[in-house]
Amino acid sequence: MKLLIILVFLGILVALGSAFFALTKGTGKTSKSTVKALSWRIGLSIALFLFLLFAAKMGWIQPTESLPQ
Repeated sequence: MKLLIILVFLGILVALGSAFFALTKGTGKTSKSTVKALSWRIGLSIALFLFLLFAAKMGWIQPTESLPQ
């Protein structure tokens, strides 16, 4: 479970780095490459969020207790 979450998070970081590289390299296809990389990042982020909600609902992961007030 933890490995899957870490791998998806690393995928998000790779997509963000790819978008940054495409944005700073400045070739003719910059905007298409940047949009594609950022679209992957958004898709992976939404998928990770939904998976975490589903895993919590199924009881696979437990939220930590909050601090006493």
